[in-house]
Amino acid sequence: QVQLVESGGGLVQAGDSLRLSCAASGRTFSTYVMGWFRQAPGKEREFVATINRSGGRTYYADSVKGRFTISRDNAKNTVNLQMNSLKPEDTAVYYCAALTGLAYSMRPEMYNYWGQGTQVTVSS
Repeated sequence: QVQLVESGGGLVQAGDSLRLSCAASGRTFSTYVMGWFRQAPGKEREFVATINRSGGRTYYADSVKGRFTISRDNAKNTVNLQMNSLKPEDTAVYYCAALTGLAYSMRPEMYNYWGQGTQVTVSS
């Protein structure tokens, strides 16, 4: 089992950058595929980015491709989401999630563990 704690959210203006971090407990972090999802008010949780166990392969939602970068440090049990050129439509609660048993997934229902979320608000 793994516990996830996100940090780094906040209020920024359009065009600014933010870096979200997710710290994982436990000694098996490198065995999890990690993902970032987000949920805006009144909307379903949606996929943002995922990274495989070694960090060598990443996938992004079309809406964030070229602006967001997911990375992980297995020695530090962390996964990060660098968000550049933020837009008001990026406003949401951002969640870190861990997946076992698959190479990757963009479906939130496939992920086994979730953090509590961190709020990102982008003003226009």
